Amino acid sequence: MTAKRRPTRVGEMLPRIAAEIGIEDELRLARSMAAWERLVEELLPAAKGASKLLVVQSPALIVSATDNLVAQELRLRQTELLSAFARLPDGAHLIELRVVVRPPGRAFPSR
Repeated sequence: MTAKRRPTRVGEMLPRIAAEIGIEDELRLARSMAAWERLVEELLPAAKGASKLLVVQSPALIVSATDNLVAQELRLRQTELLSAFARLPDGAHLIELRVVVRPPGRAFPSR
């Protein structure tokens, strides 16, 4: 008889597979983006869905906001947000939060 193997979760396999096919940076960014959305929902419930992580570019975390009110709130709570982001499993210790205002549906500036 063969020994039964413990089932492997897909989430446990993803980092290894991503590294093998060369997309570990993209996977890390996707996880950070999802974590940012959860973090904003938890710390700033009124801004749920109004902010998106764009890039982690040490020493800054660059995010978007749908309007100036959300952008201002993110800037005012910068210290708390960066501290919480650093404690996340895929987070990083960063010292600056840069906020770009991008209204919904306007991903890129018009030319």
